[in-house]
Amino acid sequence: MSKEQDLQFLRRTIELADEAVSEGNHPFGAILVSAGGEILAEGKNSFSVDRGPGHAETNLARDAARRFDVPTLRDATLYTSVEPCSMCSGTVYWAEIGTVVFGMTEKRLGELTGDDPENPTQDLECRVIFASGQRPVAVRGPFAELESEIADQHVQFWKK
Repeated sequence: MSKEQDLQFLRRTIELADEAVSEGNHPFGAILVSAGGEILAEGKNSFSVDRGPGHAETNLARDAARRFDVPTLRDATLYTSVEPCSMCSGTVYWAEIGTVVFGMTEKRLGELTGDDPENPTQDLECRVIFASGQRPVAVRGPFAELESEIADQHVQFWKK
């Protein structure tokens, strides 16, 4: 995918994060895009139902693993507004998704949320988790063009 396509898909994850908030959840969204550029699935945070494990990427990866074959998943890209945490990275890996693209780092999210008990962010890059696996997962991100928009979204939510 081109950088412009990456930015377009990342903007959709920001919209999904807004939708998640309007549904009473945390501001995280994710989409799965085929090698041909088709959106295969979308996911949102589901904290109000699932509490801590209800992350957008985990929800999406589990759904995708049930619905698509391994070749489709390995050729697909998961887009997410914020870098996947360790749980989400592990789920993406086990779902056999081939590429991850994120807008803002997990480290930056931690700076924004501080010690909020609903988001005990880990400072562990997804690249480290993927590199420890037996198969490669390509990673692109962060995207400076979107960081302020994503950060503002989180500042508004977490300052409550």
